[in-house]
Amino acid sequence: MPVGPGALHVDRYGHGGPPIVLLHGFATSSFLYRHVAPALAHLGHTAFAVDLFGYGESDRPFDADFGIAAQAEYVDQALTALRVGRPTLVGVGLGGAVALRLAAFRPDRLRRLVLVNSPAFDLVPGRDVRELQRNAARYALQAQRSVLGVAPLLTPVLQDLVASPEAMPERLVGRYLAPFVGRDGVSHLIALANAIRGEELEEIELGAVSTPTLVVWGDGDSLLEPVVANRIAREIPDCQVTHLPSVGQLVPEENPEELVRLVHDFSLARGTEVA
Repeated sequence: MPVGPGALHVDRYGHGGPPIVLLHGFATSSFLYRHVAPALAHLGHTAFAVDLFGYGESDRPFDADFGIAAQAEYVDQALTALRVGRPTLVGVGLGGAVALRLAAFRPDRLRRLVLVNSPAFDLVPGRDVRELQRNAARYALQAQRSVLGVAPLLTPVLQDLVASPEAMPERLVGRYLAPFVGRDGVSHLIALANAIRGEELEEIELGAVSTPTLVVWGDGDSLLEPVVANRIAREIPDCQVTHLPSVGQLVPEENPEELVRLVHDFSLARGTEVA
């Protein structure tokens, strides 16, 4: 879908049902939703799994802005191109920050908002991004010359995003590394990390977010404390929170069935009650 400086890659599952738009986080792509999106389609929804600009199969112009505010604008433009009206917007991690930014500045765009282990307040960039930025100078030259490419930088990040090591086996790490294979992979990954600016989230007044919101939190997240979920729920007026034990930030990897149930029920509920 055209979004100004390039195009977003979007996978659509289903047709004609209530729309649900799915945003991944840092270091991943729409591949994260390979179990969630088809299941939502089977429940009667039309699910759109988006590769954020610069990620996955979306375009990556070298001079583009890949920050939170820009990503929210790109998603807004893609919704127009797709003719999607007032979807339930789901975001994991950084994708949740993008979704929150869109909800704050374009409340007419959304019907419901689901934040999955999403940072807020002064927690951007997250520890995963900060550590990658610190390691970049040490590994960048070595990684660019190595056949392993981004593996030394990105593998520890991916492993920290799940609570159980079995949820991120080597073959799955390889699949998430795939979009960064090539001569420019390391420099592009570093550009994505450096584009994440905390002030673009800190300037959001959560108390002014009017979109009914569900916070889904994997309590096994090693990067963000579970108390963040409750703090977000206190700040957003129409908000509730569901905690999932023994699950990390990548809830779609570790418990896709429960995420599908929560998103489905919340998107269709007349009020905001989710069992």
